Amino acid sequence: MAADGKRTRRQFTDAFKADVVELCRSSGKGVGQVAREMELTETAVRRWVAQAAVDRGEREGLTSDERAELAKLRKEVRVLREERDILKRATAFFARETR
Repeated sequence: MAADGKRTRRQFTDAFKADVVELCRSSGKGVGQVAREMELTETAVRRWVAQAAVDRGEREGLTSDERAELAKLRKEVRVLREERDILKRATAFFARETR
């Protein structure tokens, strides 16, 4: 836990997540039980299991690859908008200077 009493956010590798999902699928144990045994939050494990089902095509939604591409494209759009706004301000500045 952090000094302010909040839990620090842990990060897990894709391989670890895949192992936990496989454990949920093959062990016959429920998600809650696997989460407790692995000292993980049940919410996180449920999300990993659901995303794995999407990736396997068993469920509707964006695959992990599509989510990564969407995040990349959103970042690119944000950068392009910032660059456009800078160019607009520069154009307005130089238009005033030439008068």
